[in-house]
Amino acid sequence: MEPVLLVAIILALLFNFVNGLNDAANAIATVIATRVLTPLQAVLMAACFNFIGPLLFTTAVAKTIGQGIVQPEYLTVPVLCAGILAAVVWVYISTQAGLPISATHAMVGGLLGSAVAYAGLAAGIWPSVEILGRLVLFVLAGTSLGAAGFTLMAILHREAAILQYAVFGALAGIVLIIPAGLITGTLPLSGFLAIVVFIAVSPLLGFMAAFLLGLIVIRLFRHANQRRMNFVFSKAQIFSAAFYSIGHGSNDAQNAMGVITATLLAAGILSEFVVPFWVIILSCTAIAMGTFLGGRNVIRTMGLRITTLRPYQGFCAETGGGVALSFITAFGVPVSTTHAISGAIMGVGSTMGYAAVQWGLVRRIVAAWIFTIPLTGIVAYLSYHLLNLFLY
Repeated sequence: MEPVLLVAIILALLFNFVNGLNDAANAIATVIATRVLTPLQAVLMAACFNFIGPLLFTTAVAKTIGQGIVQPEYLTVPVLCAGILAAVVWVYISTQAGLPISATHAMVGGLLGSAVAYAGLAAGIWPSVEILGRLVLFVLAGTSLGAAGFTLMAILHREAAILQYAVFGALAGIVLIIPAGLITGTLPLSGFLAIVVFIAVSPLLGFMAAFLLGLIVIRLFRHANQRRMNFVFSKAQIFSAAFYSIGHGSNDAQNAMGVITATLLAAGILSEFVVPFWVIILSCTAIAMGTFLGGRNVIRTMGLRITTLRPYQGFCAETGGGVALSFITAFGVPVSTTHAISGAIMGVGSTMGYAAVQWGLVRRIVAAWIFTIPLTGIVAYLSYHLLNLFLY
């Protein structure tokens, strides 16, 4: 095996390791914040289910990473090395800063940046004008129908906050209509466009699912004994955290699978894009090890600083986030698990009122989400040119 090929594989596994290091907070922050599990118990559980997740789902996400973002002929080994290196650096810096960012988007930005450095804008797989136009129509229809429906609801119930209802309805309309388009095949999103769209949709989907589930739980258990309720949901939260960990592993662990398989394809070792079993095992192991070591700063941000969580809220957040992840993974979209669970935590926190969520911190997190792809793209662009100085 050529040295540069070996370096690319090691970098991909290192990426999955730091991915687990940052995204450890996604699955275990809530169970630690609610004191259902100790940090050691939580990371052990998350690491185990992170490992199991990719073995239960298909490798559709890996194929999107390896063949749906950059034209396959431009995915050379040096391009992959530069892209992965930029993603690793960004995820590690964010972890040290305690910012829960999207490792998936860091990988996407890295691959695009290094590929553009190699072959220009033609290297990317961009959506057609027809698909963009259809997406705009879906968004307009969703916002209009959602805003109209919730405004009518506010008027019928004589609510004063009609504007807030309209805004919430518009967001709900987008969250519902885009997945509906995917399910029916009328909105065939794929590759880079799907990833960008779900930067907004995945946290909103997590927010809505957790918010509604939180309201249902509050309604059903409004007369329940508080201690009894905490005991029941403390046990249920272990299962919801395991469920979320499976979703996290099934989506994020496939990042390394995709780039390693693409690397093997570029080097001529594979003749078609089929993820070897040993690649699945190594990728799962790397993300599980990262999760086991954990990222304490990120865990503190997710579990303690966004909002104060009770056991039932932790259960709702993890279940809502897990449902969103499972749905998106089934369509092969590499989505941010951080976005999904962050939105879910905000959603369940919002059931206690607007002031229950630290929106100033939320703005910092969202800013990191927005800048992840362009920043890693720039770093990867520069890294590719620097790498060329040493290789040629």
